[in-house]
Amino acid sequence: MGIKILGENRKARHEYNILESLEAGIELKGTEVKSIRKGKFNINDSYCQIKKGDVILVNAHISKYDQGNLNNHDELRDRRLLLHKAEIRKWSYRLKKEERLTIIPLKLYLKAGLVKIEVALCQGKKLYDKREDEKKREEKLSAQKALKQNGVV
Repeated sequence: MGIKILGENRKARHEYNILESLEAGIELKGTEVKSIRKGKFNINDSYCQIKKGDVILVNAHISKYDQGNLNNHDELRDRRLLLHKAEIRKWSYRLKKEERLTIIPLKLYLKAGLVKIEVALCQGKKLYDKREDEKKREEKLSAQKALKQNGVV
């Protein structure tokens, strides 16, 4: 069975330089899985923290399940990510050692019927870095447009 991408954090690539990324499982309740499969979630403003040796997904919004009952989940609760202890220790060390680092979720997807999340160790960009990236992107687009008009591509 393949991978089905359910959602992506597009803002992350603009706001941060991605240094490393990992695939992690998420500790979810049944109603959360059903809401995620329907596409009723938002990971754009979320981030991760390391607490007591666990990576916790904070501020991820998963809407309540429509057909849920009294056991429906809290929409903004903190969710534990399932990672190996060695990976957590390595990232924890880097977060303490280097400045402007954070852990950001990039994608939420289904893999073999399980909900997975791609998290990345990122460094925040300064305003001039964002401007420089935008300039490079525009130059690349204009070069492609010129090649297309000349019939090269």
